[in-house]
Amino acid sequence: MGTWILRTEGDPAAVLAVDEVLCEHRGHWLIREITAFWKRSLKRLDVSARTLVALIEAGSCFAGTLAELALAADQSFILDGQVADRDLPAPVLVLSEVNDGLHPMANGLSRLASRHWGHPDRLDAARSAFGKELLAAECLDLGLVTFARDDIDWDDEVRLMLEERAAFSPDALNGLEASLRFVGPETTETKIFGRLSAWQNWIFLRPNASGPEGALRRYGTGSRPVYDHRRV
Repeated sequence: MGTWILRTEGDPAAVLAVDEVLCEHRGHWLIREITAFWKRSLKRLDVSARTLVALIEAGSCFAGTLAELALAADQSFILDGQVADRDLPAPVLVLSEVNDGLHPMANGLSRLASRHWGHPDRLDAARSAFGKELLAAECLDLGLVTFARDDIDWDDEVRLMLEERAAFSPDALNGLEASLRFVGPETTETKIFGRLSAWQNWIFLRPNASGPEGALRRYGTGSRPVYDHRRV
């Protein structure tokens, strides 16, 4: 259905400990290779023709390096509070120094800076929260997540969101999401991967657009296009 669900699991403190090593020894050749590999992996995620959804649930580990996944997502849900029948603490999101430019996007900005583009006060507020375990309400206040839901509504809200996405053409949101992911400075990478690939390769050349029953062929005829929802 054109959607990837991003989940993590583990100990946030362990991830933050690794982040400290990455930052302290960033001049070492091995650390450079590790961070460069993770940067490339995240950039591949940024230019994917998929809707990205991060679910910050009980037991999740969106901290530091892994918090980049939540910042890269088009939508991010965080559980507000604990789940009644599970002995797990309320999920948190933890930012660290690595979220402030160690893994830049194609536009040359960090994902945190891209999320708060045009709002330097919000970016400063997010930076002041580095190292803190941010609960759902704090994440919402800092603009780090899309929605926060308690355990009563969690399953239904996630299901409805996924069903709404599946109701669109598989290509419907790709161009919009690609444009929203790459705000700020336009670079050669964003022109090629964020604009050209999105519209020319993902959308206009796909059967859902240019096929015999695609949207472009049916445009102006009064007939509804026919989409292959299995094709993305």
